[in-house]
Amino acid sequence: MMSCEHLLLLLLLGVGVTAVEVQRPRGVPLSKRQFYEEDKPFTCLDGSRTIPFDRVNDDYCDCQDGSDEPGTAACPNGSFHCTNAGFRPAFIPSSRINDGICDCCDTTDEYNSGAACQNTCREMGRKERESLQKMAEIAKEGFLLKQQLIQEAKRGLEDKKAKLAEVQVSKKDLEEKVEALRTVKETAEQPEKEAKERHLKAWEDEKALIRMEKDKARMAEVFLELDDDADGFVSVAELLSHSELDPDADGSFTEADAQGLLGGVDKVDTVAFESIWNNIKEKYISEANADTPAPVETPQEELREPVPDNDSEQYPEDDIPEEEEEDDEEDEDDDPDEIDYKSPPTIQTQEKKDDDDDEGTMPPFDQQTQDLIDAAQKARDEFDEAERALREVDDQIKNLDKEISFDFGPSAEFAYLYNQCYELTTSEYIYRLCPFSRVSQKPKYGGSETNLGSWGKWAGPEDNIHSVMKYEHGTGCWQGPSRSTTVKLTCGKDTVVTSTSEPSRCEYLMEFTTPAVCQEPQSLDSLYHGHEEL
Repeated sequence: MMSCEHLLLLLLLGVGVTAVEVQRPRGVPLSKRQFYEEDKPFTCLDGSRTIPFDRVNDDYCDCQDGSDEPGTAACPNGSFHCTNAGFRPAFIPSSRINDGICDCCDTTDEYNSGAACQNTCREMGRKERESLQKMAEIAKEGFLLKQQLIQEAKRGLEDKKAKLAEVQVSKKDLEEKVEALRTVKETAEQPEKEAKERHLKAWEDEKALIRMEKDKARMAEVFLELDDDADGFVSVAELLSHSELDPDADGSFTEADAQGLLGGVDKVDTVAFESIWNNIKEKYISEANADTPAPVETPQEELREPVPDNDSEQYPEDDIPEEEEEDDEEDEDDDPDEIDYKSPPTIQTQEKKDDDDDEGTMPPFDQQTQDLIDAAQKARDEFDEAERALREVDDQIKNLDKEISFDFGPSAEFAYLYNQCYELTTSEYIYRLCPFSRVSQKPKYGGSETNLGSWGKWAGPEDNIHSVMKYEHGTGCWQGPSRSTTVKLTCGKDTVVTSTSEPSRCEYLMEFTTPAVCQEPQSLDSLYHGHEEL
């Protein structure tokens, strides 16, 4: 798409239909007519020498710059000016003069070659003027659309500023609400915490009592197992039958060792047995389990789960099965001293687990405690909801500030492109341009998307900076730079991506038409008025 300035220039150059031709030597442009006066000697345009005027176009090159032979092929560095009345004037190398090929549409370059040339300038001019007329109409429509975009952007900016002021007021109200609900939450959580602690302590006391009763029952059971002769006493000899009770574990359980366990006496009754019970209960193996081989204890280091080489491959928390999550919640309610206990189930730990199972689960909270929990949870939910609303308002303010302060052009004419995306499909790829965001490329028949650059800046020339967009820091090329895209904006009544290319490796070029760059065109009448033949 031609720029508006280019369009006007072409229209200007095509207005020779009704103008008057100015006489000058063959091959001389109007701009240099003043240097070719027939009644005066001719001075080479480079000033190298002066010659009689009759040596101009005499088919002999007198001037080093070839300026004395504008209408012949005598000078190798000369040029010939095609007047092309009715079309656009042009220059051709002097070597093409009278070469039998018509280069000028007015046939003036073949004045002495005998070539059968036809003057096509008027027809070419007519077609070009029709084309330029259509382009001018498009530019005019685009400019009118641009004015609408500017008005819409102005209204949109006013709406955003009003919305920002409204949201900022609501933020203050929400901040006050959050702080008030924080106080309510903290006030409700304190009695909840105390009630839960009382409930847990009562449950721990109850479990301790259960464990104590079970320990007494086991002690009585072990006493009976050790009292082989059923005489109501556990003797040194009876104790020696349980080598696992050897205090120094040196493989030799002597009578002295056994007597030491009994408190220095030869035998103890049930009352005295209570005093030594704590010394033997952890090591004692019930005779019912004597024939069962003890499991090999695995060192704690080997029990730890292996750490994957790639941390990113660990399962996210959302992938934990519901049953495991429920188990974790139940563990939190267990005895704190037992939560981190993860050793393999040896006989003792298995017995401990059985004991815990016998203790049952913690009883539900009483109604008063449950009411406190419900009230605290309600306060937490209301506080969380208010905090979430405040975060959303902060995001709104951030986005509105960004849009209000963003450079959308001198009159915000590019604002309508914000949050929009435009696609161009080629034989291989689908290109996607999201102005002020990113450019991407995706294979047409499946495959992952490639980032061709994220919004960087306006990159046009100083006098028209908003004519080019630059997108940078895209996906890196293999052993090359990061991809980037330059987007050239041209005038059009439609907003569309018209072409893409990759002129350099990893550097893409995209053509994008939009009415936002259209300039106000001059009227054709003013362009045609008063211009003479070129």
